[in-house]
Amino acid sequence: MNSFDHNGPGLKGKLFGLPTEVETARLVILPVPWEVTVTYKEGTVAAPNAILQASSQIDLYHHYLPEAWKIPVAMMPVSDNLITESNNLRNLACTYIQAREDGQDAETGKIVNSKINEACENLNIYIKSQAQALLKSGKLVAVLGGDHSTPLGLLRALAEKYDRFGILQIDAHADLRKAYQGFTYSHGSIMFNALKLPAVARIVQVGVRDYCEEETKMMQRASGRIKTFFDPDIKTQLAEGDTWKSVCNKIITELPPLVYISFDIDGLQPALCPNTGTPVPGGFEFEQAVYLIQQVVKSGRKIIGFDLCEVGNHEWDANVGSRILWELCQYTLASGT
Repeated sequence: MNSFDHNGPGLKGKLFGLPTEVETARLVILPVPWEVTVTYKEGTVAAPNAILQASSQIDLYHHYLPEAWKIPVAMMPVSDNLITESNNLRNLACTYIQAREDGQDAETGKIVNSKINEACENLNIYIKSQAQALLKSGKLVAVLGGDHSTPLGLLRALAEKYDRFGILQIDAHADLRKAYQGFTYSHGSIMFNALKLPAVARIVQVGVRDYCEEETKMMQRASGRIKTFFDPDIKTQLAEGDTWKSVCNKIITELPPLVYISFDIDGLQPALCPNTGTPVPGGFEFEQAVYLIQQVVKSGRKIIGFDLCEVGNHEWDANVGSRILWELCQYTLASGT
């Protein structure tokens, strides 16, 4: 790192072009190329590789954290085996989903569900094991999906390390469905599953604008463990004179001292992520999302980990995704965990 010219071109095949190895990194990214249960657009399985490639185009001088690039960040290799397994299971899931949508909930669907649920649980176990090993070695850990089901293993590992923490969820969707379409580990069920972890004291959802009645009832039954800042309410407040700073302050007040950030890229405006799995009109500008993360750190809260999910594999999506990843990395390291 001492001899690396951060003003020059980045190193090909290295996250952000940095000359960092996993062994010496302070923060390690676990790529999880997995999108078995997606229900609309595909492509997130290729996102980790696409983001890795795009990340080397980022200039390393951060406007607010000019020295932050010196803290080593690295990404584990993207597993071709996971990509193959995800694609095979995705084909199986598509057949079942299509049958359900056609009103043919056949007995064979139970077999498909069982196989996919087992494979997804095995993935969770694998990610948890990787995360635990890295956490025990003193590193910070983050997940780069894939779809939004992918960070559950990391959340389980953090729930064994920390007694109590909150999740800041930036997302167009609530993701509170119970076993959506019969899949226990659906991308639409990640926060439902996170609530099963006693260490998760509260989930603070920001930007939600596409949700169902089942999820609304889940919010109401959660005994204060879920606080949702709906996108229409936020936009009304801004239109009527509130500042983004004041809105962010309200959001941050709901968070405990330790924070995990779960960033679904569809929390942004669709123009920034047109090829995400389930784009929804509305959402945040890039700068608004980064400002919120910055204010979390300024409040004195510690970011203990994060995930970035649902990024499409097109060039523009990967470009935006890599820059969100850069901000998440820098502010996580700046938070002093």
